[in-house]
Amino acid sequence: MIAVSDGDTLSVRCGESRPQRVRIAAIDAPESRQAYGRQARENLARLCLRQRAQLHTLGRDTYGRRIADVRCGGRDVGQAQVGAGLAWVSTRQPAQYRELAALQQRARDAGQGLWAQKRPLPPWDYRRRYPAAAPAQSGAGR
Repeated sequence: MIAVSDGDTLSVRCGESRPQRVRIAAIDAPESRQAYGRQARENLARLCLRQRAQLHTLGRDTYGRRIADVRCGGRDVGQAQVGAGLAWVSTRQPAQYRELAALQQRARDAGQGLWAQKRPLPPWDYRRRYPAAAPAQSGAGR
């Protein structure tokens, strides 16, 4: 792992290849300017930055980023982000990600991270509401 863009996107270098951007599968972290966006990015950096990562690539998104299940230091970082209350579960295959949904519910019940807010705004609604504040389509956006 060579860089962390935000709470759900990082850059990796595999061997001598060019760095590749990776979007963590099934989660959506707050945008950088959004409440808890900085904390989500910092937590992901703490989990992964300058460490070897295991990627299980599931495909590519519309910006060309790899979508992958990511493990750093033996930990599933999607689960770590959701469990810390620093990302939402965002998947159209909820049966495949039941553990993520359970972690989100526990974080929510405990008022952990973004769930400490009265009405946390999901990042997909934030991007719709504030399109100028959302990342550009250069690969940083969704």
